Amino acid sequence: MKLVSFDIDGTLEVGDPPGPLTMDMVRIVKAKGFIIGSCSDRPLSAQRAIWKKHNIEVDFVTSKHMLSDVKGKFLADAYCHIGDREDLDRQYALKAGYDFLWPDEACESEWFR
Repeated sequence: MKLVSFDIDGTLEVGDPPGPLTMDMVRIVKAKGFIIGSCSDRPLSAQRAIWKKHNIEVDFVTSKHMLSDVKGKFLADAYCHIGDREDLDRQYALKAGYDFLWPDEACESEWFR
């Protein structure tokens, strides 16, 4: 069981700016049984609205500084956050004990195939 946390802006195609990960890629990891959600600077209601608009049921939405709380709520073999910012995404992911992938690296992952 893997948990994947997605940043939105600069990471997902629906972000501002758009990122390289498509919503179909998110659907692929969801279909594989991954625990998925978003960890963003956006308000939680805005994150939920994005997922709802794209008809993707997520397991969590959280703020970046709360990423460690997500790990405490879900038991997984691996935890990964995908984001585009060194100063926030990578920093919070590593501090919370997650692996970290840049969006371009994630696109190359076998998870999305």
